[in-house]
Amino acid sequence: MLSAALRTLRSRWVTFLGSFVALSLGVALLAVTGLALASSLDAPDRAPERFAAAPVVVRGQDTLRVATPVGDRTEELARPRAVPAPTVARLKRLGTVVEDRSFLLRAPGGPAGLVGHPWSTAAFAPYTLDAGRAPRTADEVVVTGGWAAPGRRVRTDRGTVRVVGTVADRGFEDAVFFTDARAARLAPLSVQLVVDAAEPAVRDAVRGSAGVRVLTGDDRRYADADPDRDTEALTAMNALFGTAGGVTAFVSVFVVASTFAFTVAQRRREFGLLRTAGATPGQIRRTVFAEALVVGVLASAAGCVLGGYGAPWLAHRVAEEGLAPAWFTIGDHTWPYHTAFWTGLLVALCGVVAASWRAGRTSPAEALREATVDARSMTPGRWLSGLGLLLTALVTLGVALAGDPGDLLHRKTYVLRPMLLITAVALLAPAVVRPLTRLLAWLPARLPGAAGMLVRENTAAGVRRTAAVAAPVLVTVALAGSLLGATATLNEAKATETRERTGADFVITAPDGGTGFDARTVERLRAVPGTAEVSATSSSAVYVLEEGVALIRSEARAVTGPGALAATARLPLAAGSVSGLDDRSIIVNEEWERHTVGEKVRVWLGDGTEKTLRVAAVMHTGTGGNGVYVTAANAPGAPVDRVDVALADGAASEAVAAGLREAVRQAGGRVSGADEWVAAARTQTNRPTRVGLLMILGIALLYTGISLVNTMVMATSDRVRDLAVLRLAGATDGQLLRLVAAESLTVVAVGALLGLLAAGVNLAGMWAALGLLSVRPTVVLPWTAIGTAVGACAVAAVLASVAPAAVALRRRAAALAGTKS
Repeated sequence: MLSAALRTLRSRWVTFLGSFVALSLGVALLAVTGLALASSLDAPDRAPERFAAAPVVVRGQDTLRVATPVGDRTEELARPRAVPAPTVARLKRLGTVVEDRSFLLRAPGGPAGLVGHPWSTAAFAPYTLDAGRAPRTADEVVVTGGWAAPGRRVRTDRGTVRVVGTVADRGFEDAVFFTDARAARLAPLSVQLVVDAAEPAVRDAVRGSAGVRVLTGDDRRYADADPDRDTEALTAMNALFGTAGGVTAFVSVFVVASTFAFTVAQRRREFGLLRTAGATPGQIRRTVFAEALVVGVLASAAGCVLGGYGAPWLAHRVAEEGLAPAWFTIGDHTWPYHTAFWTGLLVALCGVVAASWRAGRTSPAEALREATVDARSMTPGRWLSGLGLLLTALVTLGVALAGDPGDLLHRKTYVLRPMLLITAVALLAPAVVRPLTRLLAWLPARLPGAAGMLVRENTAAGVRRTAAVAAPVLVTVALAGSLLGATATLNEAKATETRERTGADFVITAPDGGTGFDARTVERLRAVPGTAEVSATSSSAVYVLEEGVALIRSEARAVTGPGALAATARLPLAAGSVSGLDDRSIIVNEEWERHTVGEKVRVWLGDGTEKTLRVAAVMHTGTGGNGVYVTAANAPGAPVDRVDVALADGAASEAVAAGLREAVRQAGGRVSGADEWVAAARTQTNRPTRVGLLMILGIALLYTGISLVNTMVMATSDRVRDLAVLRLAGATDGQLLRLVAAESLTVVAVGALLGLLAAGVNLAGMWAALGLLSVRPTVVLPWTAIGTAVGACAVAAVLASVAPAAVALRRRAAALAGTKS
């Protein structure tokens, strides 16, 4: 069997070239993703940055820890606590204590993401002066990186300052150092401090202070800004590569199975001759399996080699684009190669299972057939598999809608769920190819001339050929429509929510990372003529223990007065009223386990304080952005970072806007109209997700091109005699090439329509989920991406069919007519 398979591959190498290329690329990507995952598991711990030279760092409580029957549950606090004053007093008796304060600031012409610190903390990085001197007065600063030379005056949102010194950039931040007194006024809260004393003495001094941590050695990295950023980046990268690897395996099986199925359909006369010569069905099946085995081994080996070269390049690219830490490199691992190789071989063998059984059922009478009409394109097994997968997809969708509609809005769900439906539609495609083709070609078939009728009959007669070519187009269009359509639909739904919940005429936001608006700024805003209601709110969080074992964090808005909130916001309430909110109550959403108005819930506030609050109102779940509302008394330490303003009747909006801008000028706030605010707050897919989706679609389009080219070359080569007969009947070479191109475009149109059908069903599920979550959904189809995908498929199909036809037509018609298929 192996020798027969090798001879077949040698004589029909064009037939198997597409499967080889697709499988080798798939194995290469699996090897790359495996190497990336293995390297991320061996990632080194981040070393301390800002406090690398600090003796001991003492940090206030920044973690909430709640005991449950299955162990402690922890969450990072939204508002870390300062080290208690008595503890600080004891530490000062041990040695010098330096309080750390950090805050963001903006400077036109300066680096983005500038962060301010007290000058006394510069020595702990350590930073040393390159030029100039240390700051001495409130308007003097030292900057990193030399973007501003000593003597230059710089305008910032914290006031105009004069640069008096520079320090070398250490690569992890762009810092501006103020005097300690000025930094204390800009950031009154200090959650950590450095103690120049022995570690044992420091631990003795903080003993009994709840939640206070003593950081030494590598643990000092937890005092840096965003100490988990490397872990988060690696997790996002692993999710991206994992999803891409899953799609690669899915599409690889699709391409290989489609190619082998079409190959078996083309070779039925060959198999019929073998059966006539005495070959058993088992021998035919083993021959087909041996061919797949050889292709799988060669393609998997080539893919592992490609993956070995491609992984370092990809690691460099993801680090350069900021999707992975800058230090990320590919390590020396062997198991990803084994995994990729054996997975590729398994994909090849799985892809040929159905084709081998079909080949074994070939009867000796097939050797006598001349007609190429597919009389039985749907086998019982294909019907069973297709209908079973379709029923499974619809049932799981119905269960999700009935149980947890919000699950359909998660990225993992809307990326993986379409695969089941796409496979079902592809399996059932031959059943609808003939009527769909006749529908598409109905008008061309009625035009003068025989071209339209020939296109209709040829594509309808060759059901297997049409289905094999349409399948990769179906996959690409369905993935583009489902994935990009899901993110666009979800973004539109969130924008609709923001628009419907905004009842204010103006929204004023504080600078990111700052101390927010103080009471005097809020009073100045209230004093602006023409304002009817001014609602000041703060960003915080509330924690709740669900089902006794899960500690859940909910984003919270803290309001200064429920009356002003009701006048400037339209909360999507399912029960209760905003007016019922007070210092002993909370507004929750339907996702909470306990969400009955009047019910008592045990919660922890943003600083870890435990409280029992009464449910005053319940909001609809929505897209997941409906957090909770509490009063300012239940958000200790949270500064006002947003102010909503409603105009009085007859007030001139331009004059009010000018007054509001003047009122927040010193605080650096941004005044936006309602429409401008909605546009700015419109949720967009984050960058890693966009890159992941584009990678997935790129893989699908690449495989589509490979499968289309391979299948079209095989199909056109198989129709040489048909073209010769048409030329003998009087058709010119130009007419025949246009006929071949028209048939290719028709088949691509069939695949595109089936792909749109699959995408439409997937998006209908999301539309229904949003409706159940009380969101007014608008389904968004990414027509540009779909059009690009269909156009690329059309170009590939036309070129792959016309080119071999043009080469074949160079021979005489009589010689072509005698060609064996």
